[in-house]
Amino acid sequence: MKSTFPLVVIVLGAALTLGGSGCSTTGRHAAKPPALNQLTVQEANAGWKLLFDGQSLNGWRSYKKTNAPSHGWEIKDGILKCVEGGHGGDMITIGQFNDFDLQWDWSEPAKANNGIKYLVTEERPNAPGPEYQMIDDAIVTNNPKESTAAFYAVLPPSSDKMLKPFGEWNHSRILVQGNHVEHWLNGKQVLTYELGSPEVRAAVAASKFKNAPGFGEKIKGHILLTEHHDEASYRNIKILELPAK
Repeated sequence: MKSTFPLVVIVLGAALTLGGSGCSTTGRHAAKPPALNQLTVQEANAGWKLLFDGQSLNGWRSYKKTNAPSHGWEIKDGILKCVEGGHGGDMITIGQFNDFDLQWDWSEPAKANNGIKYLVTEERPNAPGPEYQMIDDAIVTNNPKESTAAFYAVLPPSSDKMLKPFGEWNHSRILVQGNHVEHWLNGKQVLTYELGSPEVRAAVAASKFKNAPGFGEKIKGHILLTEHHDEASYRNIKILELPAK
């Protein structure tokens, strides 16, 4: 019996050592960060499509033009950047979408102001479509309708949203199905509304878009990245078209 006990201790000690090595976050088996601008097998099978391939502006063009912008937007290390002061103009998808789940990552410096518009038409240039606002909230403290994740100038997001510090990546989502719309920020739903509803019509009538016929109504349209002369970085822009509701 005396010769057996030391042997058991040695075997258990070896097992614990091996287990600790395999669980280390700094060892060879540490999880790799997800690849940029790539769909998982599950996403591809579900029908998700990338709107930005990480290398080119394929699938995009300048607003009210036939070609992609030649300046003001740059791609580096898989990141699409709107260059501060680059004056590249707004950029829209060539394709149009009706019912969809749109998701993307974004980052901005302090005092920057940009956004993503959806259900965009080129027939209404002063109000092409609802805008998911992306901005430094410190410069809009008195107007929540102009804060991040708002339906810009129309409806505010919830006050308990989670906006990450400058330099970090935020994850946003816009869900449109039928007239139902949801804005999400970093995994939390922060705004929901119905296109064409009395609430939206009243909010539009009280906004800068009051003289834009059809604004806030459901249409099939493009996705638009705004260019407000401020820097904004994007990655992992993807969309899933949904059945009508």
